[in-house]
Amino acid sequence: MKNVLIRGVPDQVHARLQARASARGQSLQQYLAAEMDRLARRPSMDEVLERIASRSGGQVGLEQAVADLDAERAQR
Repeated sequence: MKNVLIRGVPDQVHARLQARASARGQSLQQYLAAEMDRLARRPSMDEVLERIASRSGGQVGLEQAVADLDAERAQR
């Protein structure tokens, strides 16, 4: 496993993260490793946009999109 060192973390940020780790019954290292894993699994905005751009298929016009949203909201 690799190590990561982050310097210059503000005291307030460190305290908040430490409190979150404690609330989960984890060490700060365990908590941050889990959060980093979660962050790494989520696609970046560039990756999402690239995926969207690579798709092909039909197009929905603005009027149809608005009607579909209205219909979905009415069901709630």
